[in-house]
Amino acid sequence: MSEGKEKKKKEWEGDVEEIREVFGALSTEVPALIKGILESVFSEKAGADMGKAAAAFYKQLKEAGMPEETAIKMTEKYLSVFTSLGDVMKGLGGERSLKGEDIGEEISRKVKEKLAEKHTEKSEDKEKD
Repeated sequence: MSEGKEKKKKEWEGDVEEIREVFGALSTEVPALIKGILESVFSEKAGADMGKAAAAFYKQLKEAGMPEETAIKMTEKYLSVFTSLGDVMKGLGGERSLKGEDIGEEISRKVKEKLAEKHTEKSEDKEKD
């Protein structure tokens, strides 16, 4: 193998190793982050806080002279923001429940697929040269 090709191969292998390290860190950090977010949205305390916030919002609307029906609709929309966030977080896991292990496995699988694709592309490029 020529010196130039050998150098490119070593650079590519170094890049692949860096990518592995980054995705390895992500596969442990991202599930923990998502779990923390879910716990903050779906915990008993979060529910109580959400109820207090909705009540305060409704009270402020009423004190400002908002009609009852409008205040209720606006409070419902206010609460829907919280529930929509929960739906989005649940949707990140697709059909499966959002467990840290599942997310880590899914990230790992995707990383392996992408690395295999990159390796195939590089091999095809080399064959063209």
